[in-house]
Amino acid sequence: MVPPPQGPAKRTSLSGPALVRILARFGETEVLASEQPLADRLSQWLGWTDAIALSTVLSAPAASMAAAAGARTNGADEAQRGLELRSALSKAIACDALLAPAKRALRGAALAQARAQVPETPEMDADFALYRQCYLALQQKMESDIGDLRTRLRSRLAVQSAPMAKLATLDAAMERSLAARERSLLGTVPGLLGAHFERLRKAAKAAQAELEAQADATKQAEAPTQAPTAAPAATPAADTPAGAAAQSPADRGAPGPQAWLDTFRKDMQSVLLAELDVRFQPVEGLIAALRAR
Repeated sequence: MVPPPQGPAKRTSLSGPALVRILARFGETEVLASEQPLADRLSQWLGWTDAIALSTVLSAPAASMAAAAGARTNGADEAQRGLELRSALSKAIACDALLAPAKRALRGAALAQARAQVPETPEMDADFALYRQCYLALQQKMESDIGDLRTRLRSRLAVQSAPMAKLATLDAAMERSLAARERSLLGTVPGLLGAHFERLRKAAKAAQAELEAQADATKQAEAPTQAPTAAPAATPAADTPAGAAAQSPADRGAPGPQAWLDTFRKDMQSVLLAELDVRFQPVEGLIAALRAR
């Protein structure tokens, strides 16, 4: 029996973090799910000193200890603290003056802050350096605030019980081992956004040039039909074909020149929120451990 012809390898759809899926969509690339087990992939991120440190923590017996009076908690207060921090960081992303859509009305001090932060330049001449600086600042805020909460949660776990104290020690070791790799990977995100920024601007310039070319062609095609000595028509110019050709792209329902930048701002907010999800995963795990003790 002749075996069936071998076709292309079957592609596995990516079901990982939203951050990876969004960035892959922006770059119009297909990211395949890894066939390696998680433990094998994780081992590639750890140096031999990190592996020894983690092995030492895992092999050490949980030391018996007595919880301090009043130190035990059901985790509800820390869960609330986590919700408040996540809400505050999400609000910082959504309300950042640079990322607010151009159509959003800003008043008072917010308007003054936005004008100071965003120089008035033509939309096509927008500088990505401003957005890169904004992204890095929000990244730093997430890393700092979430790191502080993670440290606090470990200290709360350490006084609950011996197994919880061991979990806190393991989390601290994992954070030290993976921090450099995490910072390196997340540090590439602004560069990927910069490429997305340029693709959107290039497409917008091409679309605008095409509209202008169509408008010029329409005017040239209609010019010979107009008699030089003809009296001005009583009908308003907007009701004539020539008047229609003179309308702006926005009047004809086409996106305005700033639409691409508004799209980029929303996309950048989506990436920041997706990164927030990734950064918050260890915190959610520690909170779950506190509530399940």
